[in-house]
Amino acid sequence: MKAMDLTREMEAFKAALKAKGLSTTSQRMAIAETLFGSHEHLTADDLYLLVKKKDPRVGRVTVYRTLAVMVEAGLVEERQFRKDRVLYEHVVGHHHHDHMVCVTCGKIIEFESPKIEAEQEAAAKKAGFSIYHHSHTLFGACRDCAAKGRRSVQV
Repeated sequence: MKAMDLTREMEAFKAALKAKGLSTTSQRMAIAETLFGSHEHLTADDLYLLVKKKDPRVGRVTVYRTLAVMVEAGLVEERQFRKDRVLYEHVVGHHHHDHMVCVTCGKIIEFESPKIEAEQEAAAKKAGFSIYHHSHTLFGACRDCAAKGRRSVQV
């Protein structure tokens, strides 16, 4: 990630903390830096383990509470690609994209399609519907799993 992008995300996070009347602690900053510095879709526990390497004082509850602030502020979105876990993805300064999820190995492929976006907007306009937010996820098999004939479903 470019330093400018990380700076913008960190400033947005500090503003979100201030708006909630929360202080900017080193633990919260370590959580934000770790998440914003990653281009992975992480569970709260994944994030906790990564942050623990930087700052052993960070607690699991602090990670969960910090994620809640980030989600409420619109800095991070929750993604539930499987029934048994929620993943977090930072979105500040990033283009909208959708996802393809392999139900066998769990691989997540991000994609953008102006044609899909245009079709959604046209359908909404025709129905007199105002779109505030949407999530488009395709579930199937990635190239590797399809080539191996693997069909174990994890959704």
